Amino acid sequence: MHQHWALQPSERPASSSIPPPRATAAAAPRRDCTASPQCSGFQCSACCLPPGPLLVGGSVNQRLVPVVPSNRHGDERRRKSLRDNKGGAARSQYEFFNEDVIPLVLTSRTQEIFQCVIDQDVTEDHPYKLIKKEDIINDMKSRGGISDFYPFKNLILDHATEEFLIALDKDFKYGQSFYMVMNEMMKEAILQPPVSLEQKMEIKPKEEEEEEELFIKELQFKAWIDLGSGVEIEQEKVEESPTKVKIMISRVRREFGAPVSFGDRNDAEIKDSYVECTSYQDKNFSIKKLERDIGIQAVCILQENSTQTEWTYPQNACTQYTPSEFTQEEKDEMLKSEALTTFINSVALRFESALQQNEIMDVFYDDWRGLSDEDSTFGGKADCHLKEYQSFTDLQKSQGKRISHIEWHPVILGLVAVSVVDRITMEDRINLTNRLVRSHSYILFWNFTDPIHPQIMLKAPDDIYCFQFCPTDPNILAGGCKNGQVVLWDISNFASRLQGNLPAIKPEAVKSNLLPELDPAPHCEVPIAHYCAVSSIENGHQSYVTDLCWVPDHFEVSELGVPCTNSEGMCVQLITCSPDCSILFWDIRKPKATVLTRQEKQKMEKELQNPEGVPNTFKHIDLYWKPMHKVLLPKISTAGDYSPMKISMKEKYSERVYDKAQANLTKTKGETSKYTAMDVPSSRDLTFVDDINTFVFIGTEDGEVTSIDWQVERDYDTGKMTTPRPTHCYPVHDGPVNTVQRSPFFRDIILTVGGWTFAIWREDVTLGPLLHSACATKRCTTGHWSLTRPGVVIIGKEDGNIDIWDLLEKTHEPSQTQNISSVAISCIKPWIISLRQHLLAVSDDFGTLHILEVPWALRHPLTQEKPNIEAYFEREVKRLEYFEARKILRSEKKEQPEEEKAPPIAVVKTVEEVEEELKKEYGVYLQEEKKIIFAQLGKM
Repeated sequence: MHQHWALQPSERPASSSIPPPRATAAAAPRRDCTASPQCSGFQCSACCLPPGPLLVGGSVNQRLVPVVPSNRHGDERRRKSLRDNKGGAARSQYEFFNEDVIPLVLTSRTQEIFQCVIDQDVTEDHPYKLIKKEDIINDMKSRGGISDFYPFKNLILDHATEEFLIALDKDFKYGQSFYMVMNEMMKEAILQPPVSLEQKMEIKPKEEEEEEELFIKELQFKAWIDLGSGVEIEQEKVEESPTKVKIMISRVRREFGAPVSFGDRNDAEIKDSYVECTSYQDKNFSIKKLERDIGIQAVCILQENSTQTEWTYPQNACTQYTPSEFTQEEKDEMLKSEALTTFINSVALRFESALQQNEIMDVFYDDWRGLSDEDSTFGGKADCHLKEYQSFTDLQKSQGKRISHIEWHPVILGLVAVSVVDRITMEDRINLTNRLVRSHSYILFWNFTDPIHPQIMLKAPDDIYCFQFCPTDPNILAGGCKNGQVVLWDISNFASRLQGNLPAIKPEAVKSNLLPELDPAPHCEVPIAHYCAVSSIENGHQSYVTDLCWVPDHFEVSELGVPCTNSEGMCVQLITCSPDCSILFWDIRKPKATVLTRQEKQKMEKELQNPEGVPNTFKHIDLYWKPMHKVLLPKISTAGDYSPMKISMKEKYSERVYDKAQANLTKTKGETSKYTAMDVPSSRDLTFVDDINTFVFIGTEDGEVTSIDWQVERDYDTGKMTTPRPTHCYPVHDGPVNTVQRSPFFRDIILTVGGWTFAIWREDVTLGPLLHSACATKRCTTGHWSLTRPGVVIIGKEDGNIDIWDLLEKTHEPSQTQNISSVAISCIKPWIISLRQHLLAVSDDFGTLHILEVPWALRHPLTQEKPNIEAYFEREVKRLEYFEARKILRSEKKEQPEEEKAPPIAVVKTVEEVEEELKKEYGVYLQEEKKIIFAQLGKM
């Protein structure tokens, strides 16, 4: 009868010296077989009979037992044994490949790069991810030492596979959250796990399971042939290498069978009652000691000695010697000798070369120290000082005036525009308003090619306190005046001049005299661009316009204050604010056709063509321009309104705004602007948008910071459409707020500057500022975020200094302070020219524009600077929440009334009652004393 072999789990003996086999790619086969060409040579169960434990599925805890093919009842017993050992092979499957698994720690950045984010790309249902070897090598090349695969660089490069299997280790079986499989057999086993016999039986219905018979292929016994693995088998055999120790116990013959008597012995009475069985050396046996543990400690030998130096009387002594010199005869003989001539001829060339090298360079110069000195100079990585690159001032238009605003051209590199205003007091301003003739104000365009004369000048009806280029068309500018009007310019006719294709100045023709010394200096005429349109002074702001911004190009605001989709794809609306307690929305398109009065018709008939070559881009709104929507700013609790100085919107421009601006920069001659043909659409054609953030962050004239929703809503009390009141307001600044700016890296992080302090806010946190600086010695006049470093803030002071705050370094004081001017700093505007050149435009109250070059340390971000700054902001938010919770807890404790305790009632006792209590206490004392005395006598 043939025997069948089945797998049966067994416990591995603890004392077994046979190590468990390791299944690696380079492991030698355990068995050899040549009976079949399909035999793999690695424990083939079809044609080989293993001499030892049979490994199935990577487990060594299984053995072969003979099984006779039996009936259905035997098969049921085998299935039951498989169910009892469910998961045994699976548990040992991964233990088999422990040496070919690399635990990994993948950061969030690495997970995003290889698309293996936990609970998003890699889950418990699908915990594996195949990553190409080429992508891992490229990651190590680009990120260098910060790559998570860099510690295993050599293993990855030497491995022959093209794809690595990265698996999620939720239970931290290998010590980390991920592990990488370096074995191809394990990778195939994980990706395509084998279906066990038990799983096959569970899939089949119960009716088929009862009728199914299990057939196991009979094992054929064949002779084993040694093909080279016999050496390993011999090495793994257990043999007794040391010789056994023989022990002989002898006894005198006459003592055999003698009676033995045992007795008791009191160890306390008899001295030396313990019997010691000492060991003795048997001469019949000699064992050589192979090892011995001996402890040795070296101790210094101390020795005390003393000595005494004999003192002698000091004496002054001197000596004189005469140097030995050659005689004249010896000198003549030596100079005429052939040895001296040969020596001089052999070293003359080398001596001359050494002299020349000493004249060319300093041989004693320390090159290593020179490298550090060069690094500390300007432009090196260790330098943090701003270097003045250029300065601009106009002796007629800007000198002695205050620069109120700076704007870099969004497309043309190196072109910067500034607006200048008069530095006068309120009394002088009132006196100037009575004059009939007033001088115009200008916006100057400066270029690095000509630091003396402006490229062009934009003429304005009054001082311009703020202006901004149109994001989608840089030829259009909008500015806010001191009298509350809003002005529009179209500089498309000067686009070629601003780009440097035409000369910026035109010298007038001057009659030449006979002597060149008498010729006057040629007068340079700067072209002036007149404004195209100005708003109606009756319907505008009642005070000077302090801030202006364009509405993003992906939406527009209706007349009812509701955000709608922008079909034009261009920026067509403005937002302005003023201390007159209002925020106005303006539309630069042609308004709807309305019925005109007789006076308006007569006025339009008298209108002539724009003089001095002014473009007709916005002629349809000139002097008739009115705001389309007005937002009031009522205070939260008290009566009155807030006076806004600066505003900021969270919505940003679309990603294609730069392409639109570059396309609209240059126009052919005679081509009109797109804004000429644009009309305000009807409210029926507008589509409302719900995902627009309608909140505006505001800094007021009283140093308050608040946020308000400009979308109107119906008031339940009056039934009118009004602006909702703000929910919070914080008076953190001790002066008017002059800067409200969002971080270029975090749209919800806002910088506010006012008075003697500055603060950093988070828009969705209403508990207060994340960071509030201490009061400075000088007033803060302006501020700006760094464009390349998330944790750097630049603050301008009234003493002409600039404070650079690095939040990663310290938050209680500025990291660097540098003087720029002798008067107050009025405005700061950074700009990126190239990756290696960043410029900082700084203006002062004397009309000078300073262009500073930003050093490497202030423009190059630190490693992980953005995540660290974000974590810092998160910690500050948690700190504010903790303080708020403590405040609420303390207020609740104060509000709870304390329970009034009744005063104790004094009981008056008589003298007899007092004596009785004393007697009782004395009786108790006597009883306790008796107990203690009797206890002591019992011990005696």
